[in-house]
Amino acid sequence: METKNSRRSFLQKGVLASALAAYAGSTYGNGLVDAVERTPMSSKPSDLRITGLKCGFIRGGYSLFVKIYTNQDIYGCGEGVDAVPGTYHLVKTMGRQLEGKSPLNVHRLFEDIRRAGFFKGAQAGMYISVLTAVETALWDLVGKAYGMPIYQLLGGKFRDKIRVYCDTAAYRTEGPKPEDFAKAAKDAVKAGYTAVKFDIDEAKDPAKYDAYNWTASQGELDRMYDQIAAVREAVGPYIDICVDAHGRYDMTTGKKIAKMFEPLKLLFLEEPIPAENPEAYRYISEGTDTPICAGENHYLAHGFRKLLELGAVDIIMPDLQKAGGLGEAQRIANLANLYYVPFAPHMVASYLGAMSSCHVCASVPNFLILEWQVYFDENPMYKEIVTFDGPMVDKGFITLSEKPGIGVDINEEGLKKYAAEGVPFFE
Repeated sequence: METKNSRRSFLQKGVLASALAAYAGSTYGNGLVDAVERTPMSSKPSDLRITGLKCGFIRGGYSLFVKIYTNQDIYGCGEGVDAVPGTYHLVKTMGRQLEGKSPLNVHRLFEDIRRAGFFKGAQAGMYISVLTAVETALWDLVGKAYGMPIYQLLGGKFRDKIRVYCDTAAYRTEGPKPEDFAKAAKDAVKAGYTAVKFDIDEAKDPAKYDAYNWTASQGELDRMYDQIAAVREAVGPYIDICVDAHGRYDMTTGKKIAKMFEPLKLLFLEEPIPAENPEAYRYISEGTDTPICAGENHYLAHGFRKLLELGAVDIIMPDLQKAGGLGEAQRIANLANLYYVPFAPHMVASYLGAMSSCHVCASVPNFLILEWQVYFDENPMYKEIVTFDGPMVDKGFITLSEKPGIGVDINEEGLKKYAAEGVPFFE
């Protein structure tokens, strides 16, 4: 059987070594040599076969973690969020579709499972969210098989660090006042973040007309403005501010909110209206200088086509743990790039999901910023459920992992502490 030394010797003595000689004293090509050396030697990657797929759920079933196992001593990890409760048997069905196949054909396997579900909901929602976790695990597995980080498999990187904005979760304070928003913003900036996000939809706002009316009253509008104006005053002109309305208003209110916030110079206003109507988004975007952002509730590249063709949004924000996977995320970003639209992914997963998103963000030119939740820094669960090197975030940036695959692994023992009740756990 070929040894590590003989494999390195071949690369260094062959054609590659001749090319490297022209760059004596440089590090050109060492990444490839090192990647091949890291490739598991138990057998050739081409001999890899999938032997099983297991999963676990946490956060009441709203976070799905999967592992794809092989006939060699490597596995791949993936994560899906939000549209995944109750999908245990769908995960197992997809696992049976993968058994005995080579994991190296990621796009083919993705397409096989997607096509098999044409009449089972494979256009959006739960089917695609579960497939997202599976597809991500395939990339992780292939990266480990070849000793390469996922960004390299996606064609390389444009950047080494991924800028994140801190969702301050100010909504955790009931009836937050402007001063609460200002304090949360200052705390985030003190922690090193250069961009912050706040939610402006409040279900218990006493100024609401009623629980079902999507038109905001003047009292609600005044409350929103005062909260975000306090943030701008607290952080100054050069910290980016993002605002999320969670799609809970009608077109008339969406347009008012966007115009109202123009003096505060937001980085973007996220989902002022629901996801289903691109024409309504265009109406809002055309009437304001505030950048409009959407995409958290869109699936696959198909879901973004009309948004982009109509010029309905200024920024797209697919959730890379539910939109279709890492390959599909890169397709979405590249499609947006044809329209000169920035790519700013939504992210409410774990650090496994964050780092997998980072590989895509590094691989495309039009990346703007990635979401980060303040509770990732505060809640010990998020450090217990995964294993990783170094700090999660440093001064508002995630350093891209150079380890094979995602570079972050599932910690099953940590996950088990938070497993959803009544659902099999990695069985």
